Amino acid sequence: MAKDYYAILGIQKTASQEEVKKAFHVLAHKHHPNKGGDEKKFKEINEAYQVLSNQDKRAQYDQFGQVFDNGMPGGAQGQGFDPNWFWSQNRGDQGGVEFDLGDLGDVFGDFFGFGQRNQKRPKDVRKGTDLKIEIEVDLEDTLEETKKTFSLRKLITCVRCQGTGAEPGTRVNECVSCRGSGQVHQIRKTILGSFTQTGICPECQGEGQRPEKPCNVCKGEGRIKGEEDIEVLIPAGIDTNQVIKIMSRGNSGRRSGKAGDLYVRVIVKPHPIFERKGDDLYSLQQISFIDAALGGEVEIPALEKTKIVLNVPAGTESGKTFRISGKGIQHFSRNGRGDLYVQLSIKIPKKLSRSQKDLLEKLKQEGL
Repeated sequence: MAKDYYAILGIQKTASQEEVKKAFHVLAHKHHPNKGGDEKKFKEINEAYQVLSNQDKRAQYDQFGQVFDNGMPGGAQGQGFDPNWFWSQNRGDQGGVEFDLGDLGDVFGDFFGFGQRNQKRPKDVRKGTDLKIEIEVDLEDTLEETKKTFSLRKLITCVRCQGTGAEPGTRVNECVSCRGSGQVHQIRKTILGSFTQTGICPECQGEGQRPEKPCNVCKGEGRIKGEEDIEVLIPAGIDTNQVIKIMSRGNSGRRSGKAGDLYVRVIVKPHPIFERKGDDLYSLQQISFIDAALGGEVEIPALEKTKIVLNVPAGTESGKTFRISGKGIQHFSRNGRGDLYVQLSIKIPKKLSRSQKDLLEKLKQEGL
């Protein structure tokens, strides 16, 4: 008796190709043998999908209740699954349906070893991991190139074995399991046939060699936990959240492997006087109402901890902003500096002497 492929996939005869594919995807996940599913049921689901996902075969099946392609896996003639047919269909040979392995990769990944793509290549397995840290700098430090030194706890090269992982006086030998390649080949038998997988050698962890006698200090790792003094060159004009990369100053690699990199994120601390916006600085400066009224020279602070003389015009109102060119932050990627913007605020005295009050009364009478 012919099988009811629509019932196997749990869909109607009017189901679209997208619905066929979706139903197969769900059921294949559920009954995948490598996920504890029923192997027989999985083959049946796959058989139904191969027919209903192909328009010509689906038309034959709808008309005659079977298809007349002897190469079709598990068709009406009861053929067993042919792995060669699967690969020919996947390549698009013989006019067959092409599989979308992007959608179904997680279903067939374990079967065909696609999961190996995310493993490190043997030449990378000894490389140390990268490190990320944050350091704080003062706003004044951004005016010119500065150096900062700090102690970093990380994996460092073992002093006893100098990173080889072998006890001094002993050798590092080629791994007998992988013959120095760092890779081993395994043959897996599945319902689709036998497949060869290439993976990292479990004996040497992909390194291709093993110490004759592991180092007593690092136990063969070639590295230990310790502290290292790191010197960071802070470029002029750097801003908050910019990152400096220091090559090979991350964790040391295993058994003389290359060290990882160190990424230093810079945080510029807030300043009590100046606010930074890009490469420009902004500050608020109080002046007396006499200076505002009569005008004159007023000293204001600069980021270099010096004084700048600002000529205030007579009759300056509170809130007036002055731009001082070239007194901001050093440009990060080009020569020159940003500007300093100074907003003036008129300071009103809270306490006055008797003579000061008398003078103000006279000015008031004069119409000021």
